[in-house]
Amino acid sequence: MSFSEYQMLSVLAQELNMRKAAERLFVSQPALSQRLHTIENDWGKKLFLRSQKGLSLTPAGEEVIRFANDVLGKEEKVRETLTAMDHEVYGTLKIACASIVGQNWLPQVLKKFVRKYPYAKISLITGWSSEILKTLYEGQVHIGVIRGAPDWKGYKQHLFTDMLYLVDTEMNDLSQVLETDRPFIQFKSDSNYYQEIQDWWHRQFQTTPKNTIIVDQIETCKQMVFNGIGYAILPAITLHDKDQNIFKIPLYGQNHSIERDTWLCGYESSFELKQVQAFKEVVEEHIRSQGMVSK
Repeated sequence: MSFSEYQMLSVLAQELNMRKAAERLFVSQPALSQRLHTIENDWGKKLFLRSQKGLSLTPAGEEVIRFANDVLGKEEKVRETLTAMDHEVYGTLKIACASIVGQNWLPQVLKKFVRKYPYAKISLITGWSSEILKTLYEGQVHIGVIRGAPDWKGYKQHLFTDMLYLVDTEMNDLSQVLETDRPFIQFKSDSNYYQEIQDWWHRQFQTTPKNTIIVDQIETCKQMVFNGIGYAILPAITLHDKDQNIFKIPLYGQNHSIERDTWLCGYESSFELKQVQAFKEVVEEHIRSQGMVSK
């Protein structure tokens, strides 16, 4: 049945009079009678009983009318939603985000996003930046938030830069690194990040750490440092003003600080979606409000 037929049945049930129903529906009585006959044949049941006083619903008719009104009510809600979409942001925002950003930066942005756009839904996955790129290439997500220098040919916007620090509860100078027997705690990461740290270390000390501990998560690494087990090199995004009794020594190379970039990447077509464009705008607002470094 078409929506017009559902509407016709609903009007007939309200009026219980062929003439009045035909007038409301702007059709002739014979045409209305023929359409009702066709619908009743389709259901295989009499829906209305006809008499000189008008129409009355059969038990089967009551069930079909209840169904018709339910369909019409749902259609109205869908139409209201579609109309609202011209003014509101709907749809699911699919994000893939580097784990370190997802833990330390993204929650603040998503909080602002959901407050501003309550009708939008969010699908989020986290992982290494190499994994995020893979999900982008395969079209599993709309946008990716990636660390480092991603090899991405589509839309790419720099978000912010954060410095790298040697972090410890005891040492407050880089010269002490060669004197300590405490372990250098490293976390598993993308190869380019790991290689960047190794290159800096060898340029700075011309040797390897005396003792190392490898952990699988950056948060585990951070907590081990904060509990005095050893020292680590951590990006500024993981460090906060509230962190007490911690020395943070900035890393420098040849007359420049050692930094890590974060990028927003995606296919151009994704940014044509309202929810994606809205997220991009919230990100830009957040970066401005936080005074973060962007290129």
